[in-house]
Parts: sequence; C-alpha cells; structure tokens
Amino acid sequence: MIFATEAELLSFAQSLGASLALPAVFELVGDVGAGKTTFTRGLALGLGIKASVTSPSFTLSKRYALPRGGELIHYDFYRLTDPGLMSFELAEALEAPSSVVVVEWGDSVADLLPASRTKITFRILSDGSRELKFNGQPEPEGKSR
Repeated sequence: MIFATEAELLSFAQSLGASLALPAVFELVGDVGAGKTTFTRGLALGLGIKASVTSPSFTLSKRYALPRGGELIHYDFYRLTDPGLMSFELAEALEAPSSVVVVEWGDSVADLLPASRTKITFRILSDGSRELKFNGQPEPEGKSR
C-alpha cells in the first residue's frame, strides 16, 4: 500500500482504528520518520482518543484511555537493546482484553509479541511517499498505486 501524503496515511489508520476489534497488537517496523507514529496517531483517532498522540521515544511507553474502556498502549523501543523491566510491562499489556498495543522498534521484544500480531513494515520511497507492507495478517483495503 502506498500513501502519497501524511494525511492519507493518517486517514487510513483512522479508518482501521474505527473498525478494530479488541484486543489488537501491532508491530511497526521502519526507519525514523517513516510514519510509524503518524500511523499510531491515526489509529488513536479512529479509536476515539482525543488526546495528542506523540512518540514515546524518551519515555518508552505512553497510555491513552479508550472511550469504550481499555487502553491504547504505545511503545517505542528504539533506544533499548535490552528491554529489562519493560518486558514485564509489555507482557502485562498484551494480556489486557480491551487493549490495543502498538510496538515500534520491537526487535528486542519480538519473542514476547503474539504470533497473531499485525506487523507493518514502513518504507519511505524516493518521491517521499510511504509504502506499508502487512505481514502475518491479510492486507486491509486501502490506497495503492
């Protein structure tokens, strides 16, 4: 799937969030600036979250209450080669029945993530557009060139 603009990516993720069944787990893979946090922001909007969603790069995790109960829990393990205590927090979050867990840079915790997760690989193309590839789950309907 290819998205020419950030607005297109945001809109797609918002639609996905609005139709999402809980619990759900996403692993987001891609370079810095590829759109992982933008995707998460759109997902949050679709889930009805009004709070501003920002990257948890320095805090490692951020939690947002879902209006219908549960949480969106957003992790960013970019700076973490060994998850240490964060692996316990992540394991607990993955057990929550009404949660959406989003993990950026999940290499260090890949063994904790369920096989049923939706893994999305983000890539910046030469024209500045974003390509998303879905692994482990059927590709949702959306934009492509």
